[in-house]
Amino acid sequence: MRTDDDHSPISAQNAKRLFADWKAAPAIILAVSGGPDSIALMWLAARWRRTLTRGPRLIAVTVDHGLRAEAAGEARDVKRLARTLDLPHRTMRWTGDKPKTGLPAAARTARYRLLAQAARASGATHILTAHTRDDQAETLLMRLLRGSGVSGLAAMARESERDGVVLARPFLHVSKSRLVATLKKAKIGFADDATNRDTNFTRPRLRAIMPVLAAEGGDTRNLARLASRLARANQAVEVLVDGAERYLALRDREAPRTGFDANAFDAKVFDAKAFAAMPEEIRLRLLKRAIDRFGHEGPAELGKVEALLAALDQAGAKQGKKRRPRLKQTLAGALVSLSDGRIRVEPAPPRRGRAD
Repeated sequence: MRTDDDHSPISAQNAKRLFADWKAAPAIILAVSGGPDSIALMWLAARWRRTLTRGPRLIAVTVDHGLRAEAAGEARDVKRLARTLDLPHRTMRWTGDKPKTGLPAAARTARYRLLAQAARASGATHILTAHTRDDQAETLLMRLLRGSGVSGLAAMARESERDGVVLARPFLHVSKSRLVATLKKAKIGFADDATNRDTNFTRPRLRAIMPVLAAEGGDTRNLARLASRLARANQAVEVLVDGAERYLALRDREAPRTGFDANAFDAKVFDAKAFAAMPEEIRLRLLKRAIDRFGHEGPAELGKVEALLAALDQAGAKQGKKRRPRLKQTLAGALVSLSDGRIRVEPAPPRRGRAD
């Protein structure tokens, strides 16, 4: 959605378009931290809901990570504002020990877990977050610097599934400045989280260089547009991967039996020759899909899948020699093996504990 003015308040008509996709949902969780973006989300969503004859129930949820002394007071401020908007409010707390490294990622995981928990308890099908175009640009830059593939560079999707709930982001094409202007016009206050300027973390460091990038044409609008184009390309590749998966399944059903049960529910089997004939990106995604499905240690890292694919290619190159190609490796809790012209991906056996 193209905005006309990045500093103008969001009108009621504009808000109606922003939230239109979710008017049929039975209930929606609004993730509200107390900062300007999420406060604007709650205020605009409440105003939108009042225009509907029938619409979703809205429940505001604040996650207190227990990392800042101010967080509890901010949650109470959100609750007071929610009450004036006739919205129920709930504070979820991240309890227990906190990691000494990787804290932002761990906090993000905990936040979504708690929001999904609140959604299930409320009968909500969707969680709305206030990620803006600025956040999208920062996410693209972070993933670019980490060497992500096309799917990672597509950055955040407008909708995605997480923990059995749809995670939706209505503001991905809206600048943060518009949300701040909206609150100023409505005379609504918001919290200022100092950690957003703490250069010990990656995002604040990227924010500090954004003016330099913008001067060279890399402003948030262009970076977010790039993410959208990459998302479009990623969707096209995924369609090709779907077709390749169906083709390989058909080839395997037509092939002579070799001891592999291609129809087993606990494994994925590919015809190695047909698999090797496909473009590398397709093979990478097919392999990663299978590992993520049958592994039990979380999503496989792209770099490790690339290394495994290289090992499969090397083993397959021995096809013409007397010794049949064989390979057996584990990755992300999945066992990947190559033998008798078949690539098999299945759950890896439990790791053996070290002897005392």
